[in-house]
Amino acid sequence: MAVDGIVLQRGKLVAVTRKNPPYEGRPALPGGFVELGERVEAAVVREVREETGLRAAVKYLIGVYSDRRRDPRGHVVSVAFALRRVGGELLAGSDASEIVLLDRKKLPPMAFDHAAIVRDFLRSASRRSSSARRSP
Repeated sequence: MAVDGIVLQRGKLVAVTRKNPPYEGRPALPGGFVELGERVEAAVVREVREETGLRAAVKYLIGVYSDRRRDPRGHVVSVAFALRRVGGELLAGSDASEIVLLDRKKLPPMAFDHAAIVRDFLRSASRRSSSARRSP
């Protein structure tokens, strides 16, 4: 079980450049494996902090990604969340060679199925903003 998180900074998507295989050198959403007994919400907050230096809070669930081909190491299911930054400073963690801020609508090739997660996030963010505009 894994988690992936989407955090925006100045309208850009916070991503890490992977230091290790698979997908070494490609941008990826901050995330990683859930520890035994850990809630997925706590895992994504921990992973975002470890990989980016940012403190974040979960806003909402984006989706669950379970295609057996999403990770070449084996069948890894990921739970993806949208988060909001609550503090910290950008600093690449041990699994990342650097932090990159990506244009959400012009993504480079990303690791795993992270481009699909970003597309789902953009759709959900668009639905959320349009429903908020309709609410009194």
